[in-house]
Amino acid sequence: MTGLVGRAASSALVLMLSLAVASGAAAQDRRQNQPGQFDFYVLALSWSPSFCEAAGERGTPPQQQCGARPYSFVVHGLWPQYEKGFPEFCQQPAPRIDRNIVSSMLDLMPAPRLIFNEWGKHGTCSGLGPNAYFETIRKARAQVKIPEAYIDLKQPLMVTPDEVEEAFVNANSGLARDAIAVTCDSRRLSEVRICMGKDLRFRACPEIDSRACRRDKVVMPPVRGGSAALTE
Repeated sequence: MTGLVGRAASSALVLMLSLAVASGAAAQDRRQNQPGQFDFYVLALSWSPSFCEAAGERGTPPQQQCGARPYSFVVHGLWPQYEKGFPEFCQQPAPRIDRNIVSSMLDLMPAPRLIFNEWGKHGTCSGLGPNAYFETIRKARAQVKIPEAYIDLKQPLMVTPDEVEEAFVNANSGLARDAIAVTCDSRRLSEVRICMGKDLRFRACPEIDSRACRRDKVVMPPVRGGSAALTE
C-alpha cells in the first residue's frame, strides 16, 4: 500500500512539473526572436561620463568614447521589445555592416564595437536591413531633446532619478512619465531609456518603467574637461 501511495505521489509531482514547464513555455512570447515581430522600441541613451568613469575604475582598456572629446548622452542602442521580455540575436551570424554605415554613426554611437554589437544583438531583431535600422536609430534620436542642464555639464551633479525623468518630460512634448526610465549603477546615473512605438512616437512601457533606478540620489559625472568637484 505504501508503494502505491509513493508511486501516486511521484506521478502527481511529474504532472505538476509538466504543467509548470508548459505554463512557462506559454508565457514566453510566441514570436520569440523572429525578426520584425515585436511591440515597441527602447531608445537607450547612455550618460557617457558615467560609462567612462566606471570603465576606468575597472581598469578596462581605453574606450574610444572616453578620449578627449566631451561626450554627454550617447546612443547605447535602439532595442526591439515585447510587452514582456525582448528578442535578441535574431539572425546568427548577423548580416555584415558596411564600413560606411559604421563611420556615419560615430557621431551618435562613438565606438565601432558598440555599433557592431548593437546590430548583432538588437538590430537583427528589427526586421530591417543595416541601412534602415541605423537610419531608424538616427530618426529616433532626433525625436528626443536633451534637457539643457545636461548638455554640457561642467561639474558633477547629484540628482534624483525622478528629477532626471521630469527634466526629460518637460523638454519633450508628448513624453509621459510612464514612457521613460532612468537606470543607475551603485552610485552613478547610467542611462535614460525612452519607449517608442514602431512609428517612433513615445508610448507607455510598464515593464521598462518597473526596472528603473530605485536609489534616492545618484551622481552625474561631468563631461570630459569639467571639474571634479561635486555640487548639490
